[in-house]
Amino acid sequence: MKKEEVGSILIGILMLFVVFSLGFVFNGDMGKLGEVFIFSAIVILVSIFVKKAIAYTLDSRVEHRIWNVYWFGFKSNYHFKNEIPFGIILPLLLSVFSLGIFKFPMVLSYESRALKHRAAKRYGFYSFTEMTDWDNGLIGAAGIISLLVVSIAGYIMGYEYLSTMAAYYALFNMIPVSTLDGTQIFFGSRIIWSVLAFICLIFALYAFMLAAF
Repeated sequence: MKKEEVGSILIGILMLFVVFSLGFVFNGDMGKLGEVFIFSAIVILVSIFVKKAIAYTLDSRVEHRIWNVYWFGFKSNYHFKNEIPFGIILPLLLSVFSLGIFKFPMVLSYESRALKHRAAKRYGFYSFTEMTDWDNGLIGAAGIISLLVVSIAGYIMGYEYLSTMAAYYALFNMIPVSTLDGTQIFFGSRIIWSVLAFICLIFALYAFMLAAF
């Protein structure tokens, strides 16, 4: 991985930690912070490495970065002067102003690129080398599914907060906005997106009920 990607991943882990630990901080429960940090690393790293593994099987590579927003409209002039790191700003603002109650874990996005030998190996000499929307969507879907698996594993092993974090992270990343996973899955296959979004919603609602009761 490039240094820029490693840096983005570390910031992503830190942001997820902040989002899910502020509630404990405001309640004075500092004993949970170490556990939340470990869970944050698990959630982020599992999703990333599963996406990288699936990309490798598709003769491509995936790079992650902090979720940035440049365009905010449909016209060519509807954009910011520079990219805005929404993956840092929104989670911080919403977490702080809601005293840790509202969690907005949308911190990382990804971009896939085909490897040079992709065309010759997979499609023949005269074919294209670009990634298709379907392939790109499969990579994102694999990351979401891995989070659901982590959520189930966390619940079975008695780590309910890990289960909650993975479920919330999966649900919010399914939102089809900007360059988040949900957007890439949506354009790859609306059917896959619909099924995964429904499952993620169920997981997140169940996690919310566990936290509430």
